[in-house]
Amino acid sequence: MKIYLSLEKKIVLVSILSLLLMTSCSLFKRRQKLPPVPTEQREATVQDGYFYQIAPGDTVNIFVWGLNELSGSVPVRPDGMLTTPLIEDMQASGKTPSQLARDLEKQFATYVRSPIVTVIVNGFIGLPTQQVRIVGEALKPAAVPFRKHMTLLDLMIQVGGLTEFAAGNQSVLVRYQGGKQQQYSVRLNDLIRNGDISQNVSLLPGDILIIPESWF
Repeated sequence: MKIYLSLEKKIVLVSILSLLLMTSCSLFKRRQKLPPVPTEQREATVQDGYFYQIAPGDTVNIFVWGLNELSGSVPVRPDGMLTTPLIEDMQASGKTPSQLARDLEKQFATYVRSPIVTVIVNGFIGLPTQQVRIVGEALKPAAVPFRKHMTLLDLMIQVGGLTEFAAGNQSVLVRYQGGKQQQYSVRLNDLIRNGDISQNVSLLPGDILIIPESWF
């Protein structure tokens, strides 16, 4: 069955298609203008100075030397607190395992002479500021806990790579530095599908990777 359009409808349709084409071209050019991810010494310094901080949803193993009744595995609640024998509520979120161990020693010292505490973290989730998020055309978009010396290739392996509709070379890395948002161009097709390792870059805690869908 043939569909006939009036001249006015044809003009409107052509105008809409032209607008969509101009918009997509504008977005393409805007992405192309983004600078590449910097490889400065500052990035290496941030990675080297990185220490994991306990987050809500983590599970911590608390070991008190010589006191099995005070030792055990406890979850960190959504409010960032934990409860363990003799201690009803203690802030755990935002602390390193060593910091939490020293705070627990101070609390246990009220009941035990010279307690020695070790904290081991299991089931890492990570604070939002210590996660790397990937959205868009990844096979498994996710918020991934940052690991020291983590790279873009490490992240893509963890989320399963790109979908068949991904515009990998139009991807954008969003990074917050000094309270300001910076955007950088990332060429994932070159890295993953063409094996161009020069496109692999170091990531930082809090990075967000956006992978758009291909228009064509």
